[in-house]
Amino acid sequence: MIIEGFHGPGGWAEGRRLLGIATRTVGMEWDADACATATQAGHTVIRCDVTTYPTAPFKDLITDKVDSSPCQAWSRAGKGLGLLDQPLVLQAVEDLAQGRDTREKLKAACRDERSILAAEPMRWHHDLRPETVLMEQVPDVLPLFQQYGRILHGWGYSLWTGILNAADYGVPQTRRRAVLIASRVREVTAPAPTHTEHPADDLFGERLLPWVTMAEALAWPSGIHINTRGDRKTSGGNNFPADAPSWALTEKARSWWVLRHSARSNATTRRLDQPAATIVAGHARRDYRWETVGDGPQQRRPLALSEAAVLQAFRPDYPFQGSESKAFQQIANAVPPLLAAHVFSAAKGVPFPGLQVAA
Repeated sequence: MIIEGFHGPGGWAEGRRLLGIATRTVGMEWDADACATATQAGHTVIRCDVTTYPTAPFKDLITDKVDSSPCQAWSRAGKGLGLLDQPLVLQAVEDLAQGRDTREKLKAACRDERSILAAEPMRWHHDLRPETVLMEQVPDVLPLFQQYGRILHGWGYSLWTGILNAADYGVPQTRRRAVLIASRVREVTAPAPTHTEHPADDLFGERLLPWVTMAEALAWPSGIHINTRGDRKTSGGNNFPADAPSWALTEKARSWWVLRHSARSNATTRRLDQPAATIVAGHARRDYRWETVGDGPQQRRPLALSEAAVLQAFRPDYPFQGSESKAFQQIANAVPPLLAAHVFSAAKGVPFPGLQVAA
């Protein structure tokens, strides 16, 4: 049995589905909309508080433990209070590895109470010693994963931990994530990349595939740009081209705008269901009109939910439930299924179907 904490809408589960892994899986998730999404997609999820769910019912049943704890406390897109709380979380992990549960006491001292959720998986690892452990989080959690790794290695696990870029595995998005892979039944290492930013022939005449661009994934023409921050003049930039992988999605992708510039003043107006151009932050998400920009018109529309799903490597018709805002949040917080499949493949030695490099 595979047990997945912090299940979300089903990124890991869809990754296993891509590999054809049919092992019975039970997910645990607190958010009602994410549970509804996962259930609608055919995954088994218990709506519960993962931190209080007992481990005993799964003793001698569990093979794999998978966790992507909430990243909001740790993400630099937010306040990043998890970084300040990291010593407390490290202490919680160390205590749980010794069979001492000090989470409530340490949570009370955290600047963001969600920080302590990153220590939760160690409770399951200590109690159940699963064959395989998989974890994923934002890059700043890597020191915590390294502590997990030292403990698991001491228990006899082979392990790898480091930073992976989803674009290196065919995801049309430069999403960097800390990943931990551990196994007590086989040697493990990082999943081999299938794509690269700069393809080049190796000594055997083979090369990795080029990164999948946002435009390719969404069947857009070239020349489209995305604006994520409106017309702000502050540092950080507003725009990125769709002729490269997307920037990492956050829940704020719901306010991205797609725009296209034309040098011809009489450019043909396109429908909302046709490709657009640059993405701009805005509140009126249903607004879609031509605007005069420089010497030509500009078309604008918001990023569609189905497009955000594809950028996160879900199928465009994945059954996200809840409001549009909640659906975007689920997409942004999920593990890209394609990345999850490659990580699971490396952990379990399950070949990735049809995997090949360009000749």
